[in-house]
Amino acid sequence: MRVVAAMSGGVDSAVAAARMIDAGHDVVGVHLALARDAKTLREGARGCCTIEDAGDARRVADRLGIPFYVWDMATPFEQDVVEDFVAEYEAGRTPNPCLRCNEKIKFAALLDKALALGFDAVATGHYAQIAEGPDGRELHRAVDPQKDQSYVLGVLDEEQLARAFFPLGDTTKPDIRTEAAERGFAVAKKPDSHDICFISDGNTRGWLTERLGERPGEIVDEGSGEVVGEHRGAYGFTVGQRRGLGLERSSLDGEARYVTRVEASSNRVFIGTSDLLGNDVIEADHVRWCGPAAAGEHRLGAQLRAHGEEIPATATVTGEGGESRIVVRLDDTVRGVAPGQSVVLYDGTRVVGSGTIVRAGRGSLRPGGVASA
Repeated sequence: MRVVAAMSGGVDSAVAAARMIDAGHDVVGVHLALARDAKTLREGARGCCTIEDAGDARRVADRLGIPFYVWDMATPFEQDVVEDFVAEYEAGRTPNPCLRCNEKIKFAALLDKALALGFDAVATGHYAQIAEGPDGRELHRAVDPQKDQSYVLGVLDEEQLARAFFPLGDTTKPDIRTEAAERGFAVAKKPDSHDICFISDGNTRGWLTERLGERPGEIVDEGSGEVVGEHRGAYGFTVGQRRGLGLERSSLDGEARYVTRVEASSNRVFIGTSDLLGNDVIEADHVRWCGPAAAGEHRLGAQLRAHGEEIPATATVTGEGGESRIVVRLDDTVRGVAPGQSVVLYDGTRVVGSGTIVRAGRGSLRPGGVASA
């Protein structure tokens, strides 16, 4: 099988490419140039997609003896991931750019280009597993719970999974580093990139301010309805946030306050006590199925964050195709669920699908997102 190995310049993608060769595939290494103005060197362990990373990937490819190319994906990445990220925060939502990148870039733009050039599949260094099931290929959790990345792959559909390989899912990260060292890869000890790859210093609020400018507005207490402070941009806040509110606790009876919602239409940030953060019912749209989808009610596990806990839940599916929606009723209350985040559904270790959270509440959801007990 002719396979494109996506090589980021890190240790995981290096070993993934090597394992695909060991499995007998005809492998070509490809590094995705995602930044329009790529920096020469990485900044600590946060950034990626630099000229240094491209050089590291090329050296691994040379050692493996495989062809290597750099594919310019900066324009689709800017449009489908970066601009989407900005628009979501501007609308008062909290997006996960890794899911969008997997959906739009690595398993859409990259896979489409690979297929157009005569390749059969794409392999990446994600920690997840593919298994053959009764209805086709299935996406499962990795054996290493600390590195499992099935959550951010929950946007892949059946056709994309049929063309995907994740060679690292059966191995722990320490063993991957050991294998890389044994293979003589210089990246064996290279730090992982983390957080948001295009915000290298980790300062999301500062980065958004550069893009959107300062937009002063009010901070309102949910309980009293009083204006208790000001902010310089509602886009800099997310549900559940406690730090960075710029408030004196003494002015709020000494009790900690958290962001309860962000109202983009009025440019106001609402805060309240911790008891207002609990949610046990979630509605999601932009539904993506990793296998055959069926309407109706299903007992599944729900994960709300990339490294969050899986919570037993009942998921009710309505509509079909692009009009599908999911209402997820959690067995336990979860704090700080924000619109724009993703809920990924599991049946055991198998990823069933995902949806983008529209609203969350406690007990039930009425039209307009009002929660009722």
